Amino acid sequence: MAIPASRQEFKDYILRRLGAPVIDINVDDEQVEDRIDDAIAKYRDYHYDGTEHVLYRHVVTPTDITNRYLTLPESIIGVTRIFDLGDSYSTTSMFNVRYQLHLNELFNITSVSVAPYVMAMRHIETLEEIFVGKKPIRFNRHTNTLHIDMTWSTDVQPGYSIIVDGYASLDPNTYTDVWNDSWLKQYATALVKRQWGENLKLYEGMQLPGGITFNGQKIWEEANDMITTMEASLINDYSLPVTDMIG
Repeated sequence: MAIPASRQEFKDYILRRLGAPVIDINVDDEQVEDRIDDAIAKYRDYHYDGTEHVLYRHVVTPTDITNRYLTLPESIIGVTRIFDLGDSYSTTSMFNVRYQLHLNELFNITSVSVAPYVMAMRHIETLEEIFVGKKPIRFNRHTNTLHIDMTWSTDVQPGYSIIVDGYASLDPNTYTDVWNDSWLKQYATALVKRQWGENLKLYEGMQLPGGITFNGQKIWEEANDMITTMEASLINDYSLPVTDMIG
């Protein structure tokens, strides 16, 4: 069995599944490409294998500070949070709380229980959240811009690293195993079949030599029923539980 590992092999698989080359599939090459793009878009938006959880490190530039937003890669489709920018918990300064606790040997975690140390850290996090607060963020996947509501001129400097917690879509051209995903293959095939039926419906009732007639409506209905079933299955069986995600 041929396992598709590229876009061209994926397209050839769809056409063979519909009957090519035994029968002529009345769908233009560009129409097939469009339906594949539609299938991949649906796969990325709803299928749990279409995206991956990522921690993206962005180094602040003078342009970011001037713009007052970060430009993220196009593959980032959603942002859940950014890591805290406060100094009290940072490990880059000798005056942060963690460093001072060890310096003054308030907690010798090598010989005693770590429970008091963990509780102290959680208490410090709570205090920081109360008196400093989380930085509000706004992200739109179509502009690829992450807005952080803060005082850019003082809160960050060029070279400062901001860690973004979010989700990125998988590029099937990089991760070629995506082309062999069972749901994606069936869904893309159904989309191309519906396009085939849509094209043939324009010639409904036309009689060919030998008394053969087109039945585009039947092909369209079969494909549309399959698409409806598969989209319901995508939401019910293949989607992750709903969580807070910006973008």
